Amino acid sequence: MESNNFAEMFEKSLTKMDRLTPGQSITTEIVAITKDTIFLQLSGKSEGVLDAAELTDDEGKLSAALGDTITAYFLSAKNGELRFTTRISGETANKEMLENAWRNGIPVEGVVEKEIKGGFEIKIGSTRAFCPFSQMGERRSENAEPPVGKHLSFKIIEFKENGRNILVSNRAILDESRLEAIEDLQKTLTVGMKITGTIIDLQKFGAFVDIGGFRALLPISEISLDRIEDISSVLTVGQTIDAELLQIDWKAERVTLSMKALEDDPWKTAREKYPVDSKHTGTVVRVTDFGAFVSLEPGLDGLLHISELRGDDRSYNIKKSVTLGENFTVIVKDIDIANKRLSLKKVSSFEQDKTAQQYLDNPSENETYNPFAALLKKKK
Repeated sequence: MESNNFAEMFEKSLTKMDRLTPGQSITTEIVAITKDTIFLQLSGKSEGVLDAAELTDDEGKLSAALGDTITAYFLSAKNGELRFTTRISGETANKEMLENAWRNGIPVEGVVEKEIKGGFEIKIGSTRAFCPFSQMGERRSENAEPPVGKHLSFKIIEFKENGRNILVSNRAILDESRLEAIEDLQKTLTVGMKITGTIIDLQKFGAFVDIGGFRALLPISEISLDRIEDISSVLTVGQTIDAELLQIDWKAERVTLSMKALEDDPWKTAREKYPVDSKHTGTVVRVTDFGAFVSLEPGLDGLLHISELRGDDRSYNIKKSVTLGENFTVIVKDIDIANKRLSLKKVSSFEQDKTAQQYLDNPSENETYNPFAALLKKKK
């Protein structure tokens, strides 16, 4: 359709429909897209126009398609066109539009100019506003990038002194996006399903993962069957992961993920691999007052009780005698698959057993008298 026809149509539509006021929001359908313009359905055959650049990303890709439903805000009627925007920024950010944005909850786009006392100075077009620390982002994190220099969306929460005193909130925008994401996720997510997400923050207790615009928690204990001491050694911000949805609490807005749930559970085959009286070599992964935990493989630890280590020595200090990473050769005393418990006792190393057996099986190979070998032969 030629632009002149559009102009004529819009002139006629202005006389047939209620007058729109600047800042008024509409939720409508995209009915046409050209290189520079997106056309919106208004009423009957009426259409509005929206700058396509507003819905185009940094790579030049349009984020909307024909038939999509969007929310837009009326700017003005000019040259027969009803002009709309999805946000107020640049030349549209005059004081009249900013006041309309405040009254009607329209998002505004601004640049974080600099950090000042108590927050940040924000430039919206040619107007300056203030965003407190508490209203910038979801939360301040030691790993978060500083916002200075970034183009962000804000809600105007105070408009005073004819626009000379403007208070804005970036968190309000994020809260709205989060609530929208929750509504969408509630329809699709179920406990036990496999999902893909992106690491957006690392903390000592775990990682925060973006799943469709919502922050889910991956506890450090759920990253791997291996014991993780330093989370940054196994995960990085921006990394894409697969995980199982472990818990959902929409009321508290908490979703918990588990990567290790996707790994094979070693306890399923533990009875066959580690039967009672079988001998294995493991690594000490934890030392407590009552014993040492020895890992036979990732996710499968057994307890070597202190009584197995100290013998008759009542002054034995396990934390001084046993160190993390130390290798022990152990024998399985008992295995409880239901409760995932493995009881161990310490025995001689495989090398000692192998050497001793050589003396027993091949006495002629050793011409020199060896009291150790003689003692073993005698006991046999």
